[in-house]
Amino acid sequence: MRARDENKERTIKLEAISMIVKEGFDGLSMQKLARAAGISPSTIYIYFESREDLLNKLYLEVDEAFTDASLKNFDPAMSFRDGLWLQWNNRYKHIVRNPLHFHFAEQFRNSPLIQLSTIRTNPFRKAMQAFGENAMKNGELVRVSPEVFWSLAYGPFYTLVKFHLQQANMAGRPFKLSNTDLQTTFDLVIKGLTP
Repeated sequence: MRARDENKERTIKLEAISMIVKEGFDGLSMQKLARAAGISPSTIYIYFESREDLLNKLYLEVDEAFTDASLKNFDPAMSFRDGLWLQWNNRYKHIVRNPLHFHFAEQFRNSPLIQLSTIRTNPFRKAMQAFGENAMKNGELVRVSPEVFWSLAYGPFYTLVKFHLQQANMAGRPFKLSNTDLQTTFDLVIKGLTP
């Protein structure tokens, strides 16, 4: 059995993510991936059992990095306003630094390849659940279902981020997310979620 090479593994992962973002899941074949990575197809199987194994491992790695970035300096006991603002900023910085990872995760999350309930990391879920419960207990957050909360707390954020990454708004006009736009949107979200 050949030894594992971290540089080759990293190249395989980067090329796979890039290929999926550009061509979708159907555009990813092990043959094409091997060519893009400059290796033989059999080399991929040193690192990944199958195409599905590669996809799942990629998603877990990308999701874990996003979770770690989102939870940086975050404490579920923070005030609702401060905690949500920190979440927005952490997420924004991570997405802007890793746009391909963001696009890949979005494609994967919206595909039949994943069941989020079984794959989402527990530390993230626990932290966010405790954060919401603390905010409601402290009278900082209206009582709403988790689905309504996520739609209101993060839907506007992700819409702005997508416009920013596309460099255009929904009418096709140039758009770059400014701190003012982010803060204005955040203030409106807080207004809608606080009693």
